[in-house]
Amino acid sequence: MKVLVIGAGNMGLTYAQGMAKSKFLEKHNLMILDSSPEKILSLGKFDHFDVFENAEDCLPQADLVFIAVKPYHSEELFKAIKPLISDEQIFISLMAGVTIKTIQEQLGAKKVVRTMPNLPAKVGKGVTSYTAAKEVSRVELITIQNLLETTGEAIEVKNENYIDASTGISGSGPAYVFYFMQSMLEAAQKMGFNDEDSKLLVSQTFEGAVELFNQSDLSPKSWMDRVASKGGTTQAALDSMEDNNVKELIKEAAYAAFDRAVELGK
Repeated sequence: MKVLVIGAGNMGLTYAQGMAKSKFLEKHNLMILDSSPEKILSLGKFDHFDVFENAEDCLPQADLVFIAVKPYHSEELFKAIKPLISDEQIFISLMAGVTIKTIQEQLGAKKVVRTMPNLPAKVGKGVTSYTAAKEVSRVELITIQNLLETTGEAIEVKNENYIDASTGISGSGPAYVFYFMQSMLEAAQKMGFNDEDSKLLVSQTFEGAVELFNQSDLSPKSWMDRVASKGGTTQAALDSMEDNNVKELIKEAAYAAFDRAVELGK
């Protein structure tokens, strides 16, 4: 099995590196294609995949092709590579907002998988939602899931509506967490902590809370009840959030991302 990643940006390189370190691909069975001379030069420091600048030199050899370009570059890319593809190749899209039908029509491919990755894939803690065209077999999907999980976890969803929904939760979600962290950092600094101590207080608090959640069957609400006591400091903070409708605002933000993903797909 030979795999090609088209696009060596953040996501493309992240998945290429994850797959290169896995047990699923032997050396030189992973290829990466990029049109930027500067990017090609920087990729020379990696020896666990083969780097190409021209599609005709690598695309015909590939069994699986990961498409990791910006969505607005997709139409131009599909036009350029369409003459080089075959019906048996499987195309896995890492692009936001580009539907399976659009890829099939513009690229002329049958076997297409659409995914929604997220940024923590860069540190092996990502979650990738995926769904596939009916032409992709169950055996082929198992192989694809194994490759997606080289950067974290992967979950198969029923249809593309759930891909758009995943955009609102996991795809855009890290930014919501960073937004909350930034707010806490600024609060800590305003209280008099220096930058280093503020970062430690906030990062360790988030990491510890997530670990508690992952190691138990308790819901976040149950953990909040355990931390907060009536009339105490934590309850004062939670009451302030409730009074300011923070929960509903977070939900609205997630739906805003979801609605935008649907809009982009049209």
